[in-house]
Amino acid sequence: MGWSLVFTEQYEKRALRFIRHHPELEKQYLKTLQLLEANPFHPSLRLHPLSGRLSGLHSVSINLSYRITLEFLLNDQEIIPVNVGDHDTVY
Repeated sequence: MGWSLVFTEQYEKRALRFIRHHPELEKQYLKTLQLLEANPFHPSLRLHPLSGRLSGLHSVSINLSYRITLEFLLNDQEIIPVNVGDHDTVY
């Protein structure tokens, strides 16, 4: 069984706003989502757990400047994106 992305309404609004503000990143963003669903442990995603007030969430990189924070449910093999944006926006 593979991984599945589960999008909340709140995340979809954030993602649309992100793409509207950064249309040049749309292809990179979509490629990141595809890779995340295919293999969330791929080295280029730089998946890592967060700490502090975001403890319990993980982060993956779209590129050096932009990230997606997500809830990573290992047992259900579900990935629930929470936020997308630059470092200061998502952290």
